Amino acid sequence: MTDNVKINRGLKGVYFERSGVSDIDGAAGTLQYRGYSIHDLATHATFEEVCHLLMKGELPNAAELAAFDAEMRAARSVPDAVLDIIRVCKDGHPMDVLRTAVSALAALEPDSLATGEEAFLRNGMRLTAQVPTLVAAHEAIRNGRDPIAPDNSLSHAANWLWMLKGEKPSEDAARLADVDFVLHAEHGANASSFAARVTVGTEANLHGAIVTALSTLAGPAHGGAAEDVMKMVKEIGTPDKAAEYVKTKRANREAVTGFGHRVYRAEDPRARHMREGVRKLGEEMGAPEWYEILQAVVEAMKPYSRHGLNVNVDFYSGVIYQLHGIPMDLYVPIFSIGRMPGWVIQCIEQQRGNILIRPLTLYNGPEPRDWVPIDAR
Repeated sequence: MTDNVKINRGLKGVYFERSGVSDIDGAAGTLQYRGYSIHDLATHATFEEVCHLLMKGELPNAAELAAFDAEMRAARSVPDAVLDIIRVCKDGHPMDVLRTAVSALAALEPDSLATGEEAFLRNGMRLTAQVPTLVAAHEAIRNGRDPIAPDNSLSHAANWLWMLKGEKPSEDAARLADVDFVLHAEHGANASSFAARVTVGTEANLHGAIVTALSTLAGPAHGGAAEDVMKMVKEIGTPDKAAEYVKTKRANREAVTGFGHRVYRAEDPRARHMREGVRKLGEEMGAPEWYEILQAVVEAMKPYSRHGLNVNVDFYSGVIYQLHGIPMDLYVPIFSIGRMPGWVIQCIEQQRGNILIRPLTLYNGPEPRDWVPIDAR
């Protein structure tokens, strides 16, 4: 009966649902959000516009953007009780603290328990606004400082840097953070988005699904690439050592972090936008050597591109965070800030015509056997 069963481990290549949000062509190396090229969005759109596009289906006109942005800015603050919870667990990993804080919001904000598409959108916008506040608050508290209140005169990205660092970012620095969020906003049925959909499939509320997504993103196989790249760059040290580093890694059949992707065979289309950002920010911060090391690694990896080992977006993200003086354990929480609108719309899509996600496993254990009393075992 089971002889002809095909097992797709990791559900690789399996389509489990239709989606009108992101279109990924791994062979061609293209990505679109609702029909718009990631290159156009990264070049021309703000994160707020992309949030509107993803959550509401279309790019906003000026009036729609103003209203959407105003609602997001007004939702940035979090209850004092959540800050108290962060103080209690301040020594935990930032992803654990963030997950705990989002779970606390579910208990402290009664509207979070509401379900239905309008409730998911409302709560999703609020959570998208609050997550940067939670991450920045934890960073302040664990370093003995009071959290910096959101500045509602600033954009989403600029306000994030303000709350994190306590100084208003330059226009270029804010724009680069904005592009980083745009590039990470949505990426189909990745592990965390799929996990969130599984949670929504049980008719859970949005906050529960986001907690699931955060728990999944915390795993290093999903969210840890940017941190690993920064560790690699520090290990290499100077551009002239990159070729030998790559040679040694490949000879030992070890992966070079930041190359290859579960979906893309060609270069990750998001990477080019971060590459230029690293170069410019490195020059602005007086540290061009980080960019030079990265590019030396890219050059050394060129012979392997025919095997699908091309640079991905996280290859450059970590150095950008490093240039801002951001601790490495905040890299994954930053990823989550950008991914929030993608998680929200994936959950909304799952809720439409919802069905419990319940795959099968093919049993390969012992054949049927008789019960043995405990004194005879």
